[in-house]
Amino acid sequence: MSNTTDLAAVRDFASNLSPWAHLATVGADNKPDVVPVHPCWDGDDCWVMVGASSVKAKNAEANNEVAMHWQVTEVGDGVEVWGKAELFTDVETKRRMWNDVFDYDLSAFSPGGPDNSPDAVFMKVTPERAIILHGYGMGGVDRWSADA
Repeated sequence: MSNTTDLAAVRDFASNLSPWAHLATVGADNKPDVVPVHPCWDGDDCWVMVGASSVKAKNAEANNEVAMHWQVTEVGDGVEVWGKAELFTDVETKRRMWNDVFDYDLSAFSPGGPDNSPDAVFMKVTPERAIILHGYGMGGVDRWSADA
């Protein structure tokens, strides 16, 4: 069974799953890479803190098409989001992410804070489509698309 939904429902569902998702990127060499991340929503955008020299940052610069899959629950509920990635390196964005968006202490990964962590950058994922999977999809799939 497949239903349509809105992005707010996708955000809410994802926020009630594991704080961890897997981010898939593809580099200039057309090779995929998947890594665990702790995304945080800010309105309709999903943000991830990354290292400026990390594979995920380099891949997003080469190909901004990304996908995320939240870790499923014990009953198989999950969320997948596809979208466009954009990297932000400016201090103003870093301060906003540090103070207003992320729900964990970013200083654990970048002790210099937003003003003194040059390798800490933020990837904004603007969702284009998403699905909510109920019971690995066997219990139904709710679909959202920016084009709908």
